Amino acid sequence: MSASTSLILGLDGGGSKTLALLADPMGRVIGRGTAGSSNYQNIGAEAAWAALDAAIAAAFADAEQPIGPPAAVCLGLAGVDRPEDRALFEGWAAGRFGGVPTIIANDGELVLAAGTPDGWGVGVISGTGSIVLGRHPAGEMARAGGWGHILGDEGSGYAIGIAALRAVMCAFDGRGPQTALTAAVLAHWELPSPTALVGRVYREDVGPADIAGLARLVDAAAAGGDAVARTILAGAGRDLAITVEAVVRRLALPAPTPCALAGGVLVHGAQAAAAFQAAAADLSLNLGPITPVAEPARGAIRLAVNLLERETG
Repeated sequence: MSASTSLILGLDGGGSKTLALLADPMGRVIGRGTAGSSNYQNIGAEAAWAALDAAIAAAFADAEQPIGPPAAVCLGLAGVDRPEDRALFEGWAAGRFGGVPTIIANDGELVLAAGTPDGWGVGVISGTGSIVLGRHPAGEMARAGGWGHILGDEGSGYAIGIAALRAVMCAFDGRGPQTALTAAVLAHWELPSPTALVGRVYREDVGPADIAGLARLVDAAAAGGDAVARTILAGAGRDLAITVEAVVRRLALPAPTPCALAGGVLVHGAQAAAAFQAAAADLSLNLGPITPVAEPARGAIRLAVNLLERETG
């Protein structure tokens, strides 16, 4: 028997990066590996699978374990919501892991598992994209948002980044107020003037993650008192709060409702997180406890352990 057959594998595959965690049967992490985006809606299935394989290999190497079939697997993947999405990755997982018990979950499910006391409440993700997932104590689930940067992703890093770029151009034209975002964005991309943004953002190799990377600049500018940046974050926070309200209402979630926050915008952006909580209070949402989740992949480990316990009785 391979040593890997007693190990648990959990993955969090998002629009910016993929994180794989390898854990012992008690759920204690012994290895971790990272790779690039595995959101196949943005990069295609083959590239997504390559990223998952790279993260898995790195996790086994970090744990100093030979790569082999684990005891259970949870794949938490952004962009995998529809039955046809899941079927695609179920086929890949069957070929990759054989008969190993495997669960494929939306990345929001990982956040709920990792950041709520009893696995119910709302999980709010704002990274490259955004989504809110809710679970009732009775088990019913609902989601809102998460429709990609063209159809939705309100309150996401991408949405914040686009708002920042437009604010810079408005300031340049004189259609809007001057903002510290101009200097910040130009320095970030080493550009001489706002007009140079045209050649930068319309390049074919510029994707949603590149635009979403500007969100941290907005958070920093807001912390420094920039009114334009604060307005952008207030709008993003309200968009996320409205999305949460839709899920809370649809599921009739009890109050206070446990709330887990994930994604770089909310976990690493203090101003963005504060804007969301202020907007939630304005909508009279009774959220609590509110828990930041720095590593949703730990929720994947928890879900995989639960799956193994069910499989083995």
